[in-house]
Amino acid sequence: QLQFVESGGGLVQPGGSLRLSCAASGTLDFYALAWFRQAPGKEREGISCISGNGGSTNYADSVKGRFTISRDNAKNTVYLQMNSLKPEDTAVYYCAAGYYCSGYVLIRSRGDSWGKGTLVTVSS
Repeated sequence: QLQFVESGGGLVQPGGSLRLSCAASGTLDFYALAWFRQAPGKEREGISCISGNGGSTNYADSVKGRFTISRDNAKNTVYLQMNSLKPEDTAVYYCAAGYYCSGYVLIRSRGDSWGKGTLVTVSS
């Protein structure tokens, strides 16, 4: 089972940018990959998904046009470029691997674990 380490979070002002990285413990070839987030007091939600070959990316409406998901299989890493950040983007961000993307939703095994995530705080 792949393990993930998310990084790149921090405190940023509204309108600012951050780039999150997620390094996997093994090869990501052929896996669909996704970013999720969990805001305080809310359930974890998927926000973006990229197909196994990187040819298709999908986003939740809440982040569409502001966030960009990408992958570098040679580095076993998936990224999330976040621009025009809003206070409502404040959350712990997680990445995951799965079978395929159904829109922006990652279809993954129920038994797969989560990394520790990286905290993004958008505040002035």
